[in-house]
Amino acid sequence: MTVTEIHHWINGAEDAGSGSQRQDVYNPATGQVTGSLHLADRQDLEQAVQAARAAADTWSEVSMSKRMQVMFKFRELVHAHTHDLAALITAEHGKVLSDAAGEVGRGLEVVEFACALPQTLKGEYSDQFSTGIDVYSFRQPLGVVAGITPFNFPVMVPLWMSPIAIATGNAFILKPSERDPSASMLLAKLYKEAGLPGGVFQVLHGDKETVDGLLTHEQIDGISFVGSTPVAQHIHQTATAHGKRVQALGGAKNHAVVMPDADLDLAADHLSAAGFGSAGERCMAISVAVAVGEAADGLVDKLGQRARDITVGEGTEPDVEMGPLITPASKDRVKRIVTEAESDGAAVVVDGRDLVVEGKEEGFFVGPTVLDRVKEEMSAYQEEIFGPVLAVVRVDSLEDAIRVINSNPYGNGTAIFTGSGNVARTFKRGVTVGMVGVNVPIPVPAAQHSFGGWKDSLFGDHHIYGPDGVRFYTRGKVITERWPHQNDVVTASMNFPSHD
Repeated sequence: MTVTEIHHWINGAEDAGSGSQRQDVYNPATGQVTGSLHLADRQDLEQAVQAARAAADTWSEVSMSKRMQVMFKFRELVHAHTHDLAALITAEHGKVLSDAAGEVGRGLEVVEFACALPQTLKGEYSDQFSTGIDVYSFRQPLGVVAGITPFNFPVMVPLWMSPIAIATGNAFILKPSERDPSASMLLAKLYKEAGLPGGVFQVLHGDKETVDGLLTHEQIDGISFVGSTPVAQHIHQTATAHGKRVQALGGAKNHAVVMPDADLDLAADHLSAAGFGSAGERCMAISVAVAVGEAADGLVDKLGQRARDITVGEGTEPDVEMGPLITPASKDRVKRIVTEAESDGAAVVVDGRDLVVEGKEEGFFVGPTVLDRVKEEMSAYQEEIFGPVLAVVRVDSLEDAIRVINSNPYGNGTAIFTGSGNVARTFKRGVTVGMVGVNVPIPVPAAQHSFGGWKDSLFGDHHIYGPDGVRFYTRGKVITERWPHQNDVVTASMNFPSHD
């Protein structure tokens, strides 16, 4: 098999960089090495930052109309290359092609939101606030911003960040996951084809040294991050200590409550899709089903039936519904947690630990797994598994379900399945979670809203994309202005100024 050299994208072109370090990129369905990724050194980082700094100074002065022309063209190019982007995602992440194409589609929603930014960026104006004085406000770009993105959405999350950052006049440096970097390079090429000047969007591959270099570089003004909670804490603390604006989205342990009055077939269908889709490697995956009262036995039976029916294999196969995990370490972690849950007294309703996909014996596969009677002290509940494991926790009441959710340190997403509007209203007002679904298992907001959790799932004041994204990538400026006529007498006073 041919091993592809994967370079950086600096100042509008592929660049091998000066760094000597390389990292293998794998196809997780086969376990084979498919790419050799060039990792940046300090010189590469400096080159990218300086190109971004120069580009930001000119791009911020480009008219809004011309910026939008680029964004509209980029939107069309991404749409036209959906299949190409999806194929790269599947080859390096492992998710099935239809899921990968859906990821591109959700990213496109944010590109489309960015195309409408002239409306969002309109300022405010107060005419004649004082005699002869007008007051108005507008927003200006930060300058140079960096996005540090996770492996599980190598297209969608960069598209949650870069279109809004670029449309508002910033230069953007993307540090994608080193596990599936190729889709980022195609995005860079599409930005260039859309007419984006060199240096406005760049891709810099690297490890922790590169990340820390971005967090501390004096010419970078903002950092966007999506990943695990420990890394999010490090990103937030380090970058803010160096004077940068930061939005850092952390981990999740998303619960879905199933009430006795819920349609159990509907709930089981949607929980299975939300728990096992993309092999559970989603920050909005449902990993805990909280079964209330008499809903529990029927729900567990239906979840077990659906888990057994899921077809697992390589994501390019047409009938496959779930692919592999991203690395052997991920596979080992999931199997360990299931084994610990079994030892601690959980019932293994469906066991995916020993799954072998014929012809793909070296792939990083774990099958759909359902655990029942999971307790809050078990590692299957405490840890962010990030794998195809659905843990069922049994409680007696809605109040108990809310207590379980609110006691968890994460607050990313949650859902409830019920036929009662009153129950739903009590739930959505009572949970300390940033995104809530009612009979919707994965409540990822539309692009016109903003994505973000509470508690240990978000560090910083701004959520990602939508209105919060615009506020994050821009700074407000307020002008108080007077143009006196030649013969006007304007009296100055030593007193604190008042509005007359």
